[in-house]
Amino acid sequence: MSTEDCRCCGAALNTVFLDLGISPLANSYVKSENQMENMYPLRTYVCEVCFLVQVQEYESPEHIFSDYAYFSSYSDTWLSHSKNYVQHMMDKFHYTSETQVIEIASNDGYLLQYFKEKGVAVLGIEPAENVAKVAVSKGIETSVNFFGTSVAKELNKEGKVADLLLGNNVLAHVPDLNDFVAGMKILLKPRGTITMEFPHLLQLIEHNQFDTIYHEHYSYFSLTTVIRLFRQHNLTVYDVEKLSTHGGSIRIYATHSENPNFLIQSSVHELLAKEIKLGMTNIEMYKGFQARIVQLKRRITKFLIELKDEGKIVAGYGAPAKGNTLINYCGIDCDIIDFTVDRSTYKQGTFLPGSRIPVYSPEKLKLAQPDYVFILPWNLKDEIMEQTSFIREWGGKWILPIPDIHIVE
Repeated sequence: MSTEDCRCCGAALNTVFLDLGISPLANSYVKSENQMENMYPLRTYVCEVCFLVQVQEYESPEHIFSDYAYFSSYSDTWLSHSKNYVQHMMDKFHYTSETQVIEIASNDGYLLQYFKEKGVAVLGIEPAENVAKVAVSKGIETSVNFFGTSVAKELNKEGKVADLLLGNNVLAHVPDLNDFVAGMKILLKPRGTITMEFPHLLQLIEHNQFDTIYHEHYSYFSLTTVIRLFRQHNLTVYDVEKLSTHGGSIRIYATHSENPNFLIQSSVHELLAKEIKLGMTNIEMYKGFQARIVQLKRRITKFLIELKDEGKIVAGYGAPAKGNTLINYCGIDCDIIDFTVDRSTYKQGTFLPGSRIPVYSPEKLKLAQPDYVFILPWNLKDEIMEQTSFIREWGGKWILPIPDIHIVE
């Protein structure tokens, strides 16, 4: 199924934001070199009415997420971010053992474990059964479901309603945005707060982060668009914080529009003003992005081809979804990146979708001693460079592709 209309406001979609050609599903790792793969157009549109940037829906969330390869707990940076978030919420709202925290897309319990340690009642909602099992083994109650109004009504009937309803990097993964946000309205206590974190479209555009676009990220948000989406469901965004995660994210705070106990903070007005100044409510600004990314693609491929012509060994680090978008769009395969490594045992022994680059354990770097390590999850570059600092022993260097190709020695 493809989407002809905006999934936020229903307007017809006519303006292409970025066309990345055809690509496999970014998290569908291939088990053998002879395996068949489906390829899909990876074309994003921007709505001329509400400015939501969105990918057409070719595969259902059930197909993409029911057996999922992403486990949040493999990233130390992400665990530390989650722990800090929990402390921040405890300090800000003074939660107690009477509090109910519910997380949508709770993954392997990476975040709720820290609330549980503080004696707060937690419930996770997670569609991927293989990932939810890990959370349950940590003692975190988890409902294995895709979230929406029907799940929200069931939980509400059972008396499971949230003082804090949170979702990190889930909003982008939702094809039916209006059903999802309507569900949050149902699951939130009258004085409760919603927090949602998501990569900020402004950062994507400013820093050429085209590789964060893939089929399971259905939507890309500015604050302007999210406020409109929430307002459609009588929810008010009253505060916003800027975060460094995922190349630049924002965390919004929302509550029932009829809740008298909140004030819209200056942070909201300031960021809205910044978005307007940078052209995020002007359709012409979106039309210039394609040309910039085509130029970046040419620089990346030219640089790597020159290294290979000099006889250099180039290995990848990581097997993230964003890396698969970059590799497939740039036409990179084993002739250019010999192999990649990843800490996730779930990905080791597989091949990257499309490119068929093999994935090994990080130990392989010491055996192969590559001249260059191409960091695919560039948002975790500090953590990765620390973990692979041993490549300096043989004069190895790191390559970072975003916002532009450059070498770190």
